[in-house]
Formats: sequence, C-alpha cells, structure tokens
Amino acid sequence: MKPEWLSIRPASTEKYNSIKSRIKEMGLHTVCTEAHCPNITECWSSGTATFMVLGDVCTRGCHFCAVNKGRSGISVDSVEPKKLAQLIKEWKLDYAVITSVCRDDLEDQGASHFANCILEIKKEAPQTLVEVLIPDFRGDVEALKRIVDAKPDVIGHNIETVRRLSPEIRDKRATYETSLSVLRNAKALDKRIYTKSSMMLGIGETDEEILEAMADLRSAGVDFLAIGQYLKPMSNGFYVDVKEYVTPERFEVLRKKAIESGFLYCAAGPFVRSSYKAGEHFIKSIIKPLSAKVPGIL
Repeated sequence: MKPEWLSIRPASTEKYNSIKSRIKEMGLHTVCTEAHCPNITECWSSGTATFMVLGDVCTRGCHFCAVNKGRSGISVDSVEPKKLAQLIKEWKLDYAVITSVCRDDLEDQGASHFANCILEIKKEAPQTLVEVLIPDFRGDVEALKRIVDAKPDVIGHNIETVRRLSPEIRDKRATYETSLSVLRNAKALDKRIYTKSSMMLGIGETDEEILEAMADLRSAGVDFLAIGQYLKPMSNGFYVDVKEYVTPERFEVLRKKAIESGFLYCAAGPFVRSSYKAGEHFIKSIIKPLSAKVPGIL
C-alpha cells in the first residue's frame, strides 16, 4: 500500500486541458503523458511541459519506463523543430525542456534532429532558456557534439539508478559508465553548459550506493541533481517492483548530502522527476543573473 505522502493534490484543469488540446492539434508529444509523470496536472496547470521529440516509440527496453517500445520508431517529422518552436513562442515560455525517445534505428540516433529543435527554439524564442534531456547516443561523442554546438543552456542525461542496479533495470545498451561518459564529455566539449542528472529511489539501493553515485556524478562535473521515488508504471512482470517507499525526511537528508558534495542544486522528493519545475525555476535564477553580468555566457 502506498503511504499517505504519495497522494497528489488535484490542480486546476483549465490550462491543463488547453495545453493537451494544443499539443495534440500540432502532432507533438510530451514525456509528461508518455511516461505517466505524476506531476503532469501540477506542471501543465502552471504552464510547464517537457516536450518529447522523435516520436513516442523508444527503441530501448528499460524495465522502469512506461514509454512505448519497439524495434524502430516512427518516421522523423522534419517540420517538428519548427512546430515545437512555434508552440513555445506562442506560450511565451521562458524555460523549455526538450527530451526524446532513444532512436537506435537512426544513423545518428536522432542527434541532428534534436539539435535542429534547439536551434529553431533559439531562433524563434531567443529569450527562452532551453534544457535538453538527451539519450546516451551509445556514447557517440560526435552525436553529442551536435547537441553541444546547438548551445542549449542545460544538458541533462539520467543515470537513473546506482551502479549495481543499472544492469537490472536499464536496457542492456544503456550502461552506468556510458551515462557518466556522456555527462563528462558534455562538460569537456563546452564547460559553460550546465549539466544535470537524475536518480530513482525505492528499487533496492542503499544509502552508501546513493552517495557513491553522487560522487561519480560530481566527478563527471554534473551541476544539478534530481532524486525521486520510483513508481511502477504497470502491474505486469516486465517492470521492476517497488522495494521501498522513501520518506520525505530521507529525501531531505539526501538533498542536503547532495549540496554538501558540491551540486549547485538538488531537487529531492517523492514526486520529483528529472524535469521537475522546482529545479527549472532554480536553474533560471542561476543562469539569468550570470547571462546579464557576463556578455556572451550561455
């Protein structure tokens, strides 16, 4: 039985319904719906959404993710970057998060399309800060460079869990070390870009392993961290079971540990996800003052 702190307060649905309708009308996708995010009503009601490009079918088979899976994704929509930028401009967003499914079926795994989305947003909505949550591109540095060269403000890539549990819950093509290398290489390619990662708790990890993962992320130069509770998407045997519901008090202890270890910011709590709006708001408070003080930064 889920504990009482895992109940979500209903939010206003007027803006939620408006956003849902407009996204469907333009043929776009959000990770909010595809991954069954528990914060969807709260975030959409406040005007925050995480867009998912390159379709809604992922070529990876991770045992925690509710996104549709298949050997190949849908045909790439070459107009998607323009539609996405148009929608962001229309909503006058000052912060946008762009993610994607994994597309191992594409020659560059979708990196060029991803980069085009960033460039179009920067062109159509230059005041919008862009955070991207990218796949690992199988560790291809050239693919990663395409993203970096498009100059997003934040590059996020999730390690998802601790080292020991990574092979159990992630697709065999996604490894703990590859994820660390993506984050490390992003910083090496452009040290001005902030980097971010996320972890799920409640699948059997220990506090020592969590702290080890934090240290690994810091050694890769990661600036921001999100820590949340894993919630099993469906009841079938494909998905890993929840082993523990982590208390809000323990999340707060881990948040403080993360700050002590050197992260600029850590969002931690039962419903925190990698693009949770509280983290976005804090990142804006860091990036915007720096941009104003130092011409050319970010």
